[in-house]
Amino acid sequence: MAAAQGRLSDGAGGMDEAKEGERDALETAPLPFRSAVDALRATRLRPEIEIDPTRPPQRLAPYAYALEAAVVEGDEDLADGRLVLLYDPAGHDAWQGSFRLVTLIRAELEPEMAADPLLPEVCWSWLTGALQSRGLSYGEPSGTVTRASSHYFGGLSTRPAASQIEIRASWTPREVLGGVPDTAAHLASWCDLLAQIAGLPPAVDPGDAAVVTLPQRRGPQPR
Repeated sequence: MAAAQGRLSDGAGGMDEAKEGERDALETAPLPFRSAVDALRATRLRPEIEIDPTRPPQRLAPYAYALEAAVVEGDEDLADGRLVLLYDPAGHDAWQGSFRLVTLIRAELEPEMAADPLLPEVCWSWLTGALQSRGLSYGEPSGTVTRASSHYFGGLSTRPAASQIEIRASWTPREVLGGVPDTAAHLASWCDLLAQIAGLPPAVDPGDAAVVTLPQRRGPQPR
């Protein structure tokens, strides 16, 4: 679902299979995981963000639920991402908990901004800042920020150079009442980050995700 590169999902057939598999898996999943997923489904998002369930990874944890989202303006994608909720009832030493959130976010940038040597540190601070701004407790954060540039030659030489930023990260949401983390708030903070990297202005409705505009982001890309 990368901007200007097509959706991350496998298409309509993959979406139908994801929804069917999701229903089957949730019926037999432990209550803490079902509660965490229910909270994700009920989260209110700002209208520019389109979000759908997608097929989760199968080998990272006994239970997993995945969403993919795009920041959309008209018929154009500004940024996109995937968020995966993992759950291991026995706990996981590396996570220091039973739940883990894993994300991938991508967007295109103006070449001038992509060349900024501080860009990776700034993007990582957007992630941690989005969590902290909502007062969320989390631990064991890790990840990478990658920037890439494409230049076209020969038959493709008329295309302008393109630069992309990619954030891959994971963190442990701290469990609260009933041993379940506030996954709704974590999803909202993730959408804050997604909207920020897309360059959206702050949300008008206080209930929507509040973001700060990213300057010099590359213009909208065709979906």
